[in-house]
Amino acid sequence: MSFRIQDAAAGDATSDLAQAAEELVDETVETIGSQIQQILDFHIPILDSIATDNPITVGSTLGFAIVLVATFWASRALQSILATALRRRGVTDEGTIGTTQRLTHYVLILFGFAIAIEVLGFDLTALFAAGAVVAVGIGFAMQNILQNFVSGFILLIERSIKPADVLEVEGRIVRVETMGVRATIVRTWDDEQIIIPNSTLAQGTVKNFTLSDELYRVRCKVGVAYETDLDHAQEVLLAAARGMEGRSTAKDPVVLIWEFGDSSIVFDVSIWIHNVWKSRVNRSQLNHAIWKGLKEAGITIAFPQLDVHFDPGVGRPSATERRHGGEAAGPGESLAPAE
Repeated sequence: MSFRIQDAAAGDATSDLAQAAEELVDETVETIGSQIQQILDFHIPILDSIATDNPITVGSTLGFAIVLVATFWASRALQSILATALRRRGVTDEGTIGTTQRLTHYVLILFGFAIAIEVLGFDLTALFAAGAVVAVGIGFAMQNILQNFVSGFILLIERSIKPADVLEVEGRIVRVETMGVRATIVRTWDDEQIIIPNSTLAQGTVKNFTLSDELYRVRCKVGVAYETDLDHAQEVLLAAARGMEGRSTAKDPVVLIWEFGDSSIVFDVSIWIHNVWKSRVNRSQLNHAIWKGLKEAGITIAFPQLDVHFDPGVGRPSATERRHGGEAAGPGESLAPAE
């Protein structure tokens, strides 16, 4: 009987202890939650001074940061999904894929930033109304920068210039690496990276070698002597051009008589290639093939020559020299006759 009483007492003590522990946990959680809520509701004086209706707190600031981070994460994920979907549908042009990704990124960032501003406590309607006045002043002060931004969006939408395109800008041959909203990064033949403002590409004259296709004409000029059989020389040059490795078979090589020069008859030899960026290498290979073909055919590549013709009177003594015994006066000597 005594054991049963002791067991009941122990059970009651355990129950009371569990209830006390539960109450302590609830009280602790409530206290911690209250402290966290106080921290989140803490007003930030610097941001509060520029707020319109709603006060800006630590909680709204954290919400602003979380929305921005989530927006960037969603943008990266959606860009990856779009790239995969486009490749599965047979889109192999990296410029098209890159342009789609950039436009998607900018649209998501714009909407995400608008939502983040709302979470922070700003009224977008009032903010835009006040910003319109400020934007006029900023527009005059940052005219060139805004011009580059607008040009960047035009290039991304119009797609007249895409990543991996080969351009001629201000006399330089460059390849587009990255297209941004403000500027475009290109690389030269010498592996130099150049940052070009988008307004230069949108408003200036730009030669795009890969706008609609990648065919590019490589031309070499060579001169032969006037004594050369022109028909034979043209056949040799045409055979050398046709034997070029890596040339495009979409168009046949062309050999033309370019001009009658001072010392040679100049031929123009042309082939077409698919990789504009390697045109210098192809031109060197074509020059080597021309040299080898002409040498094997026994045709001499002409070089500048100057023929000098002497008039019949050149080399005969002048009248003065004949009058003075055929000797010309030396430096400081008089031509007067000796007495």
